[in-house]
Amino acid sequence: MESNGNKSVTYLIGFVAGVMVTGLLAAGCIMFFRVRGMIPSYAKNQNTGQSSATGETTATDTAATEETISKIKVIEDSINQYYYKTDIDREAEATSIYKGVVSSLGDPYSEYFTADEYKDLMASTTGVYYGIGAYVSMDKTLNLPRVTGTIKDSPASTAGFEANDIIYEVDGESVQGLTLSEVVNKIRGEIGTQVKIKVYRESISDYVEIDVTRDEVEAQTVNATMMDDGIGYLGITEFDSVTTQQFIDGMAELRNQDMKALIIDLRSNPGGSLAAVCDIARQLLPKGEIVYTVDRDGNREDYMCDGENEIDIPLVVLVNGYSASASEILSGAIKDYGKGTIVGETTYGKGVVQRIFPFEDGTAVKLTISDYYTPNGNNINGTGISPDVEIALDAEAYSKDGSDNQVDKAKEILKEKLK
Repeated sequence: MESNGNKSVTYLIGFVAGVMVTGLLAAGCIMFFRVRGMIPSYAKNQNTGQSSATGETTATDTAATEETISKIKVIEDSINQYYYKTDIDREAEATSIYKGVVSSLGDPYSEYFTADEYKDLMASTTGVYYGIGAYVSMDKTLNLPRVTGTIKDSPASTAGFEANDIIYEVDGESVQGLTLSEVVNKIRGEIGTQVKIKVYRESISDYVEIDVTRDEVEAQTVNATMMDDGIGYLGITEFDSVTTQQFIDGMAELRNQDMKALIIDLRSNPGGSLAAVCDIARQLLPKGEIVYTVDRDGNREDYMCDGENEIDIPLVVLVNGYSASASEILSGAIKDYGKGTIVGETTYGKGVVQRIFPFEDGTAVKLTISDYYTPNGNNINGTGISPDVEIALDAEAYSKDGSDNQVDKAKEILKEKLK
């Protein structure tokens, strides 16, 4: 399965029932492109440097030389002889080594997953979760998880979580310095169990402690609403396996209500399935390229649209700084083809591709393998997509009475086009 989005950028907190992990995840997610591949269990020949996963290599191609392995053994011997505790968790020690190897790449999207982490990662594309039903994304300034939204009627929604809550503690332990996936794993748990989460709420400039009981959560990733003046609204929270049909159904529902113009809301959408976002793009774009990828050897892969369902009404796409990966693929293609007006704030800027390599012991590694480009050849990694009409959300007004100045601007633009 291929996916993008970051549920290394954003995760939906919860175990998943059934099969992101973009990912939310993606979204996080989980929250990136993901291509399922198979790699045999690691079987390293220390003398030749040959790996069953990668084929022939030389000693200089890998850190796992005899000298490195010997030094690890010396460190372990020192721990065994001198460390003041004897109840050492060897499994945790090994996991730290594996995670450290991948972390040394300095790539925020490459990661080692334990068997449990990988199971959750691959399960999250179904949209049925065991957890609290909150979307979280790593705040790049604070380096702390920020709640970007909650699923309607989920435990998180019922308990009172709000968008932009910043997570500081889980069950009394600080999450400072932890990765997003590590925080998510602390919050996840079995149905009926409770977790205490301390957040900083910017709207009141104070900390709030919230007790929430985990439960099964089914994600409605698309919200379809008919607004005034024949303007339809489709909010997409992430791109899961269920999203394409929900989008098609939502479009049909709005068309049946005589929709004359459309708002697609991708704000705080972390991404997700590449297949899903391409299928949705095929409901909107003219014939041509949706996105293409290029790996380190210059190999290119194209994802195409047949143009049979090209949208024929005015369109506005809403984005913000947490619209990432698959959201950027869709908004970038719409912008390049001139099929709609992009409104809001510059997107997250994730323009690279990951692949998941599972191992026979149930663990896996996710590695960045290529860049992706919009139809016009733009790589937005680190820069994001600039809106055609830039307007920041009035967070104070939104928190006070639910008024949304970005949606209001989108409606204003569409009404002008409908004249």
